[in-house]
Amino acid sequence: MYDFDEIIDRRHSNSMKWAGARKRLTADQYAADPLSMWVAEMDFRIARPIRDALQREVERVGMNEAMACVDALADVLIDCVEGGASVSFMLPISRSAAVEFWRRVADGVARNERILLVAENADGRIVGTVQIITAQPENQPHRADVAKMLVCRKARRQGIALRLLAAVDEAARAAGKSVLVLDTVTGGDAERLYERSGWQRVGDVPNYALMPDGKFCGTTFFHRQLA
Repeated sequence: MYDFDEIIDRRHSNSMKWAGARKRLTADQYAADPLSMWVAEMDFRIARPIRDALQREVERVGMNEAMACVDALADVLIDCVEGGASVSFMLPISRSAAVEFWRRVADGVARNERILLVAENADGRIVGTVQIITAQPENQPHRADVAKMLVCRKARRQGIALRLLAAVDEAARAAGKSVLVLDTVTGGDAERLYERSGWQRVGDVPNYALMPDGKFCGTTFFHRQLA
């Protein structure tokens, strides 16, 4: 089984595949973190159905489309919280609470205060999402917060989180943002993902929040400087 969340960066190796990629990519694309979709496209050992799945685009939800995604996003949130994700909600999480949260997010998208990105599976069902909170104080117009990186449990270890992170960089740059900040549970899988993806660790705060079951957890803060 291929683990697409632990892809080796071959850009500076003698790989002829990456040499060919360098000719097709722009300088910014080549300098960015290695995307699972590029690795999949150029690694012929990977079965075509997996390559096709990896190459599915992460989509930005339009200002007039976010409300239509509320129910599907509520499914993702509930699945993640029930799986133990510390994302501001406690167990048991009600569907009404999940739906209300995403309605507020949709309102923020409509007001152009945040960017909503989603990833779908082969059936067109939303299985992953992340937000970029662009509305910041007037002395921080260049900064954005990255929040609610969520991937359904059954859709994990397929490179979805990597694709969402790559889409975050692209969307943030397009929005004129050069500094990104996020936080995650200390010692969790997401912490390792961010470190592998080039995010810089700032520090840890013990007992910062609660896990869904009520236990204390530490929080690790990261930042990313976009070129």
